[in-house]
Amino acid sequence: MTGGAGFVGSHYVRTLLAGGYPACEHADVVVLDKLTYAGSLANLAPVADDPRLTVVEGDVLDVALVDEVLADADLLVHFAAETAAESGRVRPVTRAADFVLTNVAGTQELLDAAVRGRVERMVHVSTAEVFGPIERGAWRESDALAPRSPYSASRAAAERLARSYVTTHGLDVVVTRCSDNYGPYQLPEQLVPLFVTNLLDGKPVPLYGDGLHVREWLHVTDHCAGVQLVAERGRTGEVYHVGGGISLTNQELTVRLLEAFGADWSMVEWVPDRTDTERRRALSWSKIAEELGYAPRVDLDEGLLATVGWYRDNRGWWQPLKDRGALWP
Repeated sequence: MTGGAGFVGSHYVRTLLAGGYPACEHADVVVLDKLTYAGSLANLAPVADDPRLTVVEGDVLDVALVDEVLADADLLVHFAAETAAESGRVRPVTRAADFVLTNVAGTQELLDAAVRGRVERMVHVSTAEVFGPIERGAWRESDALAPRSPYSASRAAAERLARSYVTTHGLDVVVTRCSDNYGPYQLPEQLVPLFVTNLLDGKPVPLYGDGLHVREWLHVTDHCAGVQLVAERGRTGEVYHVGGGISLTNQELTVRLLEAFGADWSMVEWVPDRTDTERRRALSWSKIAEELGYAPRVDLDEGLLATVGWYRDNRGWWQPLKDRGALWP
């Protein structure tokens, strides 16, 4: 699992090692993670003593290391990516190369190593951001990609590259795209954990633009369950959307979070909009539902309340991140 110490990747690893994916009940797990701003060993603390887990600190661009890690691998799940925040602030990436190196060149190194190591299957985990905005309806897997930022363009390029290895090298690759995730262990640079941790500290929450941007929310548990279904039964070369089914404006989501704290709109601080932010994002996930039996199971209101509870009970995890004054180096 690349990026297996990050938010989504670590959830997948914890669930797998806890027996949540019966098909991998006896699997050994190797996590390859650079352990930068997005990845932390603290995310794997609940399973750190499991003898089936090996954590390797390293870069997907390290060819020799990647070859070593993949030498005996049956399944490669590629979560690692250089990311961009969407909470009213933008992580200060000074060059598009920061995205291209990890997301494109890093993916290419993994693909080549997977071919050399005869990996049986690779699941490339991508994002809805490769599409750009949609005014109505929902993007289907076959719709044209139209990324609007260097980050989303790098993710789109990585997808295209991964799928090309099916025909060029005969590598068994499947791609997933997900809607916006939330849940425990998410860095407080993202909207839900930023708002929750601010409210826990009695601080206002930064709502950007007019607050009418629309997002489809997906609990990380459902995202990882979809990835596992694709790993087990997805068709080679195909793309599968893993959606949440619940679309809200940022204002509507803010109301839910304020209500969880008994707070009102006096706790909202309006901040300028971002120029590269899609007005509306939504994915059609009928394909994975019909072919693989996927359906999101975590109710949004229950999931948000559980997420609030996790951050309330785990200040020791997130407080040091906020104490740094910035979430990135």
